[in-house]
Amino acid sequence: MKPWIKKTLMGIFGASIAVGGLTACSSNHYHHRGPMSAEKMAEVRGKVVERVSSKLDLNEAQKAKLNLLADKMEAQRTAFIGKTADPRAEMQALVAGEKFDRARAQTLLDEKTRAVQAHSPEVVSAMADFYDSLNPEQQHKVRELMQRRKGWMARG
Repeated sequence: MKPWIKKTLMGIFGASIAVGGLTACSSNHYHHRGPMSAEKMAEVRGKVVERVSSKLDLNEAQKAKLNLLADKMEAQRTAFIGKTADPRAEMQALVAGEKFDRARAQTLLDEKTRAVQAHSPEVVSAMADFYDSLNPEQQHKVRELMQRRKGWMARG
């Protein structure tokens, strides 16, 4: 695999993990606490898939691969969040005592790492299948959008 493709895939993968983690531990502008509801996630996912589809002018087969990628990323996000109802409270519990709870922090890190490792091959495969289904012009547009934004997470 060419180095720039590896970097692109790893960048997208890393961004998806970061977004999943931030989403799990953050609140939105509407005073919503904890992870997004299934309905809100479906709404956001639909908007993202539609926006990507329109920007890249995807055909139905490509849209199907994009939806599969979204499924895999959502499954990884769900696994990353885990069974906790309140990720924020779990993080706050680490510093609730007089000393930082190193053992619990390591356990949390191990759980998150296992979740990422378990689902990463499926996410990478779905991303590769989607990207490989794009024609050269669409691939160029993806690279151009990434370059213009200086990555998925950068602002300005």
